[in-house]
Amino acid sequence: MTTGDTTTGEAAAGGTAPVHHRVRRRSRPLLRFVVRRVLVALLLAWGVTLVTFVLTNLVPGDPAAANLGQRALGDPAAVAQWRADHGLDKPLPQQYLLFLQGLLHGDLGTSQQSHRPVTEDLAEFVPATLELAGAAIVVSLVLGVAFGLIAALRRNRLSDHVLRMVSLIGLSVPTFWLALLAFYLFFYRLELTPGSGRVDPGIGAPPPVTGLHTVDAALSGRWDIFASALGHLILPALVLSLYTIGLLTRFTRSAVLEVLGQDHVRAGRAKGLPGRVILLRYVLRSALVPIITVAGLAFGSLLSGTVLVESIFAWQGVGQYAFKSATALDLPAIMGVGLVVSGVYLAINLLVDVLYGVIDPRVRLS
Repeated sequence: MTTGDTTTGEAAAGGTAPVHHRVRRRSRPLLRFVVRRVLVALLLAWGVTLVTFVLTNLVPGDPAAANLGQRALGDPAAVAQWRADHGLDKPLPQQYLLFLQGLLHGDLGTSQQSHRPVTEDLAEFVPATLELAGAAIVVSLVLGVAFGLIAALRRNRLSDHVLRMVSLIGLSVPTFWLALLAFYLFFYRLELTPGSGRVDPGIGAPPPVTGLHTVDAALSGRWDIFASALGHLILPALVLSLYTIGLLTRFTRSAVLEVLGQDHVRAGRAKGLPGRVILLRYVLRSALVPIITVAGLAFGSLLSGTVLVESIFAWQGVGQYAFKSATALDLPAIMGVGLVVSGVYLAINLLVDVLYGVIDPRVRLS
């Protein structure tokens, strides 16, 4: 019997399988886990469209009265024509089917205020909010996790008490009040930060590629625009991130303290492993699951809760667009914003679930 036959016979008899077989067996549970989560996300996406459509149509008020002038409202023929043009003369089930049909083709309807396709409006306003919320979540993750680790490793010391007090302030201070105070203090009084908007008025926006001014300016090599966009981004991002920093600091501290008392950490210390190895491979990895959960939910809330900050800093994002659409009963725009925010939450939850499976193998088999 040759060597190849011996290897094949050992594998068939229950011996050591080839390496690629072992890798395939390890990867299959993760693949099945991801496929299940994607199917659940698709089902939830359909549910989101139904809930968004129903809730939007339950909003009290008449879209015709909000969009037509007093003179046109006095003409029943004009009102009927307006309803027919916007599909509001059809039964709700038929409106929902038409809405789904348009959604599958990338058509969210036409805004009753801007008279442009809702997809074009969202393509203009969503990147601004993504840039603001993305910067805020990056700052929150870096500072929140670092503060939480320091507080846990120096439990009941002065630094722990100071960081816990700072996190409590971040959780307690209203974001809109902090935004007003920061704008007044750092721009009006101290003149340390630029004013409102995304860039200085005399510079203008960079050539659009992604809609993110800092990224587009860097891609086009316009470093003057990049510096202006970054300067305008710093203050609103810090204001928006303060609550999330406090939240992540408390969750990280609690998660790390729980892991520090577990047996595998004590065993690593008994083996004489360096403290850096224990912290990164044992403590932080085991504490990542609750931290990732909070970070994912925090990013979704940042993306959907920027209305007041955008108003104070004149940041033309999706929060401002949603507010104006709601006050004007612009139903296509309201549903478009609802779908975008819900889609972000679904994508974040899917990403968090996949990270669970990567970090903790037990989740793949559950």
